Amino acid sequence: MRFEILKQNKKSWDLVAHHFNGKDALPSYGPFTQTEEELRLFEVISNKRVLDIGCGSGHSLRYMAEKGADELWGVDLSETQIKMAKETLKDLETHLYCAPMEDDIGLPKLYFDFVYSIYAIGWTTDLSTTFKLIYSYLKPSGYFIFSWDHPLYAHMISQNGQIYLDGSYQDEGTTTYRNFKGEEAPLVIPKRKMSTYINELIKAGFTIDSVIESDVSSSFDSIKEEISDRYYSLYKARKFPTTMIIKAKKM
Repeated sequence: MRFEILKQNKKSWDLVAHHFNGKDALPSYGPFTQTEEELRLFEVISNKRVLDIGCGSGHSLRYMAEKGADELWGVDLSETQIKMAKETLKDLETHLYCAPMEDDIGLPKLYFDFVYSIYAIGWTTDLSTTFKLIYSYLKPSGYFIFSWDHPLYAHMISQNGQIYLDGSYQDEGTTTYRNFKGEEAPLVIPKRKMSTYINELIKAGFTIDSVIESDVSSSFDSIKEEISDRYYSLYKARKFPTTMIIKAKKM
């Protein structure tokens, strides 16, 4: 089943990748979410080796390069995303691989100062294996930082100004989007509780440094938005966090 999902998701991401060129990338951690400039989770990036899990169009790696990172590595399931990343980073030395994050493709172990993932980690079909691999890539005292939809956010439905709980947060499993981004691109995405992410990090050997249920970025302070029933909206984000951000350390 896992391999069928990966095969289908890879095919579909190759079709929809152009919708995400430059989006969901550092310094942003997610829709309406506080940025790296506000949160300062990476602290010092200069001269560090970084690995981007789900590197997409390469814009987060571009941000890392601008902050002085020494080595830029990235992995993404989609060949289209990797092609876009190579274009985004064409003037830089990079190590980019098209592969599932769940697979051990021979990336160096005990090597990276930071492994991070911006709105990608939740796509993994095997969270336990993915976290164990990430742990193995990091140097002792290295950090893993990732953002993803707040696991309860998908259940918070906005309708005519009222926000209510839809479905069961307790039920983990998968959701299938038949026409993702309006394309003939079915995508299967796992549903997990926040506790699942935290407990799997601990099982992999990480120590949790911080868990952030992000406020809205201060850049939106002057914006007044009318009531909106869109999935991501400033109206909804001001009442419930769109995004969770977790920083974990390898001791």
